[in-house]
Amino acid sequence: MSANNNFTMLSEESLTRQPEEVFDILCKLGEGSYGSVYKALHKESGNIVAIKQVPLDTDLHEIIKEISIMQQCDSPYVVKYYGSYFKNTDLWIIMEYCGAGSVSDIIRLRKKALTECEIATILSDALRGLEYLHSNRKIHRDIKAGNILLNSDGHAKLADFGVAGQLTETISKRNTVIGSPFWMAPEIILEIGYDCVADIWSLGITALEMAEGKPPYADIHPMRAVFYDTD
Repeated sequence: MSANNNFTMLSEESLTRQPEEVFDILCKLGEGSYGSVYKALHKESGNIVAIKQVPLDTDLHEIIKEISIMQQCDSPYVVKYYGSYFKNTDLWIIMEYCGAGSVSDIIRLRKKALTECEIATILSDALRGLEYLHSNRKIHRDIKAGNILLNSDGHAKLADFGVAGQLTETISKRNTVIGSPFWMAPEIILEIGYDCVADIWSLGITALEMAEGKPPYADIHPMRAVFYDTD
């Protein structure tokens, strides 16, 4: 079994079969945005993948947006998307498996903040991921340690595009308040329009989160933190 980075999109034949014919679920990894995430074996290749199972009674518009963003991305610094299945009342989203988990998982399990060298390595990969997204006119909008995953080689990859936004040639700034309060840029909170720079603010907060074990103002209510950020 391997988490092979050469694994690509699922074949058309595979996508017409029932997902349990194609994959063996090995264990539950945790809860992601909108659904549960599992580690699974792709039977034909022996590769390990991650499967997010999303109940169909959730906001399908947001899920389809997430899949659309992932489909368009092809970068070693962004989690890869392999295909999707409808199974009973769930949508199965097949993605690249990152065996070391999220950066926030690592902080929680080690019960201590990261070292300066570890932070620099993660930020280097995350910045390359953001450079790729921004050059393709995409904004992640929810950068935080929980959405940066590490593979078994220690490389960081951006994940969880449930709230990602896309810029167009005619609309240069978004105006929707969305994301996680402690990591939000002031221009998002104030609804004054924002662009890719908002992700850089969130990455700066993530750097503090990695260094201190939590983001600034984490000990107060999220809505109070919002007002602190805009003062």
